[in-house]
Amino acid sequence: MKLSEILKDVPVAEWHADPDMEITGVEADSRRVKPGCLFVAVVGYESDGHSYIPSAMEKGAACVLCSRAPEKDIPYVLTENTRRGLALTAANRYGRPAEKMKIVGVTGTNGKTTTTNLIKTILEKTTGRTVGLVGTNGNYIGSTPLPAERTTPESNELQELFARMADAGCSFVVMEVSSHALFLDRVYGVPFEVGVFTNLTEDHLDFHRTMEEYGKAKAILFSMCRRGSVNADDPAWKVMAENASCPLTRTGAAGGDYDMWAEDVSLHDSGVDFTFRCGEGAWPAHLGIPGRFSVYNALSALSAVVLLGVDPGAAVEALGECAGVMGRAEVVPGGKGYTMLIDYAHTPDAMENIIRTVRGFARGRVVTLFGCGGDRDRTKRPIMGRIAADLSDFVIVTSDNPRTEQPDAIIRDILAGMTHTSTPYVVIENRREAIFWAVAHAQPGDVVIFAGKGHETYQIIGKTKNHFDEREVIRDALAALERKEGNDA
Repeated sequence: MKLSEILKDVPVAEWHADPDMEITGVEADSRRVKPGCLFVAVVGYESDGHSYIPSAMEKGAACVLCSRAPEKDIPYVLTENTRRGLALTAANRYGRPAEKMKIVGVTGTNGKTTTTNLIKTILEKTTGRTVGLVGTNGNYIGSTPLPAERTTPESNELQELFARMADAGCSFVVMEVSSHALFLDRVYGVPFEVGVFTNLTEDHLDFHRTMEEYGKAKAILFSMCRRGSVNADDPAWKVMAENASCPLTRTGAAGGDYDMWAEDVSLHDSGVDFTFRCGEGAWPAHLGIPGRFSVYNALSALSAVVLLGVDPGAAVEALGECAGVMGRAEVVPGGKGYTMLIDYAHTPDAMENIIRTVRGFARGRVVTLFGCGGDRDRTKRPIMGRIAADLSDFVIVTSDNPRTEQPDAIIRDILAGMTHTSTPYVVIENRREAIFWAVAHAQPGDVVIFAGKGHETYQIIGKTKNHFDEREVIRDALAALERKEGNDA
């Protein structure tokens, strides 16, 4: 492909390269450069791609897209924003695959993973088409899994993924769109057919600094899509509306002014039931995932597929066939007279949601085991400690992904929010030991919530990602308990 074709729609400030030169690929990581590549010198928060131009040259880069002239003698093109340049050149490199499919983007603090999975399942059941998924739990072409490193991949990786999905016959792609991806232009230029907003609660303030800036980052999605759906029961929907360049459909379940909404909501331990209202129509709906938040996730999913042209009645019928998502209110079999539940809750709002949901059906104590991630927003740690203490009958404070922070320092931040409590708690820094303790001390009728890890099958200590699957640890703990009981008999 010619350089001029690769740079189509990129705002070029200066040409210092032959527009007709052949380009074999686009890379922003100098380690991945191959002969003939265009190297895009992205200016990041931790490093500046311009520093890696010599390395890219050694690997055979044919040209550099940069925001300032390189010190080395190499053909180059200047553009003001290399992040956007990367997104556009990558799309051109792969033949603009997103334009061949209908893309649905879901943003918000909580509920993205469940909502995207619901949308995918409903579309598959109602249209019979192949649907791609990009998200926290993994990337999929239909039922075929693909590896995933982060919620929204870097733009050149995302465009490659879109190309694979288009080549595999996907008619739709449903993707989680993180605030980082929006702010850092990873999805720049993606033609979203529908954008969905779930909610906005405290998270990622280590990056965005304020809730106002966090909300504005989420709102970027609604300047990029043809139609939008917003949870109008969350006050931040107005931030989305202020930045929207498309018509918005309002959803809710609290008796407000909506375009699609839920009435007659019934919550129980096996799921939620409600009446889905859309225009003059009304349909009885069921989703087999417990919790009031499931009503909102269902509304987000239903509104998205209806905006895509799916019949509301058919969408509701398909919703009833949807299963839960790994790591979201996931029950782990145990057979010991108590319930063990794994949930990804790692924000204050998500913590409150899952504990209140469990509180609604638990026959015995609600026991919450959790920690907080290192090198991330510290302000939410005491808030989560307070919520866990206020809503649980017993709390086990432990580690999550400490990363480069000391685990005991993170725990001290959590405990600062629990100074007021009379709720009993223990601190066990090692998460495996904490899980063993929780299983050994569970009582009949208890529901033990293992919060924070969810779908993750690893734990990051320092900069090392160690295998750590809570399902396996729980099974090990149950086996150890059985051996102990057998020896004591």
